[in-house]
Amino acid sequence: MRRRVTVQGVVQGVGFRPFVFTLATGLGLCGHVTNTPHGVVAEVEGLLGAVTAFCERIRTDAPPLAVVESVVHADIPTTGVAGFAILPSRSDGRPRTLVPPDVATCDACLAELADPADRRHRHPFITCTHCGPRFTIVTGLPYDRANTTMARFPMCPSCAREYHDPADRRFHAQPVACHDCGPRVRLLVPGSPDCSDAQAVARARRLLADGAILAVKGLGGYHLACDATDTEAVARLRRRKGRGDKPFAVMARDTADIERLAHLCPAELQSLTGSVRPVVLLRRRRGAELPADAPPLAETVAPGSPDLGVMLPYTPLHHLLLGLPGDAPPQPEGRGRYPLGPRLLVMTSGNLAGEPIVTDDDEALERLAPLVDGWLTHDRPIHVPCDDSVIRICDGQELPVRRSRGYAPLPLTLPVPVRPALAVGGDLKNTFCMAEGRHAWLSAHIGDMDDLATVNAFGRAEQQLEAIAGVRPGLLVADRHPGYRSVRWARRNADGRPLHHVQHHHAHIASAMAEHGLDGSHPVIGVAFDGTGYGDDGAVWGGEVLLADYAGFHRFAQLAYVPLPGGDAAVHRPYRMALAHLRSADIPWGDDLPCTAACPPTERNLLARQLERNLGCVPTSSMGRLFDAVSSLAGVCHHAGYEAQAAIELEAAAMGTDTPDGPGYTFAIGNGRPGPHAAELVAEPAPVLAATVADLRSGAGPQLIAARFHHAVADLVRRLCAAARDRYGLKTVALSGGVFCNAVLSEACVRELGRDGFTVLRHHRVPPNDGGLALGQLMVAARTTQSAGRTNP
Repeated sequence: MRRRVTVQGVVQGVGFRPFVFTLATGLGLCGHVTNTPHGVVAEVEGLLGAVTAFCERIRTDAPPLAVVESVVHADIPTTGVAGFAILPSRSDGRPRTLVPPDVATCDACLAELADPADRRHRHPFITCTHCGPRFTIVTGLPYDRANTTMARFPMCPSCAREYHDPADRRFHAQPVACHDCGPRVRLLVPGSPDCSDAQAVARARRLLADGAILAVKGLGGYHLACDATDTEAVARLRRRKGRGDKPFAVMARDTADIERLAHLCPAELQSLTGSVRPVVLLRRRRGAELPADAPPLAETVAPGSPDLGVMLPYTPLHHLLLGLPGDAPPQPEGRGRYPLGPRLLVMTSGNLAGEPIVTDDDEALERLAPLVDGWLTHDRPIHVPCDDSVIRICDGQELPVRRSRGYAPLPLTLPVPVRPALAVGGDLKNTFCMAEGRHAWLSAHIGDMDDLATVNAFGRAEQQLEAIAGVRPGLLVADRHPGYRSVRWARRNADGRPLHHVQHHHAHIASAMAEHGLDGSHPVIGVAFDGTGYGDDGAVWGGEVLLADYAGFHRFAQLAYVPLPGGDAAVHRPYRMALAHLRSADIPWGDDLPCTAACPPTERNLLARQLERNLGCVPTSSMGRLFDAVSSLAGVCHHAGYEAQAAIELEAAAMGTDTPDGPGYTFAIGNGRPGPHAAELVAEPAPVLAATVADLRSGAGPQLIAARFHHAVADLVRRLCAAARDRYGLKTVALSGGVFCNAVLSEACVRELGRDGFTVLRHHRVPPNDGGLALGQLMVAARTTQSAGRTNP
C-alpha cells in the first residue's frame, strides 16, 4: 500500500526530514519526503504493517526539537518506484507550518568545538540539526538554506557531503558551516588593524580582561559586554548607556560560578542549562552566604536588586569568548594561543537606553560607537531582532518576565478558534500577537514604544511574523489609551480593516485565561495589579478586581483613587506618590518621615498646592504606585532610575521575614460610589499607611515594614476574592499585571487563595506584565466582535 502523510507543527528546521528518511528506510519503505508551506509531507509505500508503524512512530519518535501538532494521512495508489528520497522543498500556497526558535549549542557540537582533532575545532558557528539559529535567520518558507541568511555562504565539499549523508548529524541541517565556508568573525578596534577568526576571539578576551567594553554580535542582535568583576568597567558601561541603576544581566562560563553567587534550585538549574538558555533571575547570596571562592562580582552590576540575572553561553562564539576546557590562564601579550578572559561577563542589549536592540552591522558601527571600545562582529546577517528572554522561578515553575529568544515564534494553542487578527499590545515591554484559528504567535520582545526607532522595529517585525505565520489579519486590536503609540500605529496601518479597542486590565485577565485554556464560557475573578492602564472612566487604573470573561467584565473592586501628581514625575520620584497617599489618608507630612525628608522643601510646597488645587493630578487606583509610595515611606527608594525600581527594592527588603512579629497591616474595604464605571467595593490603604507611619516612629526597620505590607496586599486579595465568591459563586482566580512579577507577593497570594479553596491561574507561558497584553487583547476582540453589544459577563 501507499500512504500520504502530512505532519504539521514545528517540523522544519529541527531535522524532521532526515528523521523521516531514517524511519522509512529502517522500516523498508519506499517513497519520498519534502517540506511544504503546510508542513512536512511524506509518501510511503510498503507492507501494511510497516506503513502503520511509520504513521505511529512519526509522532512518538519525533526529533527532540520538533513539536508535532497533527498527523493526517490518506491512502493513495501505489507506484512501485524503489528507494526513498528527500525531494526539494515546495513553496506553493500560504505558509501553514511553524518556524522553530533559536536553540542553544548542543553537547555534541560543544564536544567538537573543544576537540583539536575535529575539523570544526573552535569554529564560532558550529551547528547541527539539533541546535543553532533558526527564527532570527529565516527569510521565508519553506525552511531551506536559500530562505535563510545563510544563503550567501555556499557549502564547501565537506559540508555538502555531511548535508547529504543520511547517517550524519548534519543531514539537511540548513545553517551548516565550517572554517572553509564561513561565516567569519572580525574584531574591529579604532586605531588598530582588524583581525579575524581565532585571533579576533583571543584578542577580544584580552581586551575584556583589560577593562574594555565590546559590542558582541549574537543570534538576535548585539550585546554590550564587559568584565562583570571589573567595577570601573561596569560603571563606565552604565554611564555610557545611560542605564541608571537598572540591573545588568551576567553571562557565566559555568554553573559552578553561578552557584557561588546565587541560590540555585533544581528548576532554576534546569532553565539555565536547557535548550532555551534565558536570563534567569536568581536570589543573590549576600554577606556570610557568599563562599570564600565566590567570583568578586562588581556591586554595580545589580545595585539594590534582590535578584541577579544570569545566563549561560548559548552560541559557539559565547563559549569561545568565555573559554573552553584546556584554555590557558591569562598570560602576557603574545604568550599562549588561547588565553582565558573573564569568567563572568555583563551581557546587556546593544542599544542606547530606550532604543531597540541593534542588529545591522553598519548601524552597530555608528550607533554603538559612543558606548564601546570595539566590535566583535561577524558577517552572518540577522534577519529579525530577538532579545534575550528573562524568567524567574516561582513555586517551582517558570514565570516569564520577557518572552523572546528561545520561545518566539513558537505559537500558543488557543482554547477557541479566532478569525485572522493582529493585536498590537501596549507601549511598555511591547510584544504583538497574530492569530488565526487555534494558533497565536507572540512576537519577540520589541521594547518600549517611546521613540521612532522602536516603532519602525515593530513594523519590520510585524511584516516578518506575518510572512512566516501565513496570517493575513482582517482585524486589528489595540489598547483603549488614546495616546499610545501602538494605537497610533494600528490606526495608520488599518487600511480599511476594523480596529477594536480593549480595556487594558481586561486584556491582562484574558491573557491569563487564554494561557490556561479557558474557553470563556464561565467568568473568573481577575486580579489585575499593575502600574498604569487607561480606565473606562478616564482615570489611571491598576488595582482592579474584575469579574471577567472574553466578552466583557464587571469592575467588582478597586484600590481607592488617589491623585497622581505630575504623571511621570510621580513615577520617577516615588516620594511624590508617598506624599500624595499620605495626604489622601489625612496623615500629616511629618519631617521625621523618610519620604518627606527626600522631597526638597520648594518642591514640597509646590506639591502641596498642586494636590490642594488638584492641578495636573489624574486619579489613580494603581497598586504599582502604592508599592512605590510604601517603598519611599519606608525609606527604601525615593528616586526610580528604571521602571518598577522602587517596588523591586521593596520586594528585596521583604525577603527573609516570612512571618512578621506583631500586628499586621490591614486594608479597609468599603462600598463604592454609584456610577457607570464604579466598583462595588473599594479598598482603602489609609489604615496600612497609618500603621506604617506608627511602625516607623517606633523604630521598625524597612525590612519589617516591607514584609508586613506584602502580607497586607496578599490578605487584601484573599478577602476581595472571598467577597466575589460569596456574591457571585465564582471559584477561579486569575492573577495578572506587572505587580505579579513580584515573587514574594505572587507566592503569598497563591498560598492564601489555595487555603481558601480557590483555583488560581497565574502566568507560566506569557509574561504577567504588558509583554503578555496582546494575547488577551486578541482573545477579547475575537469574542466581542462575535458577541457585539454584550458588556458584562
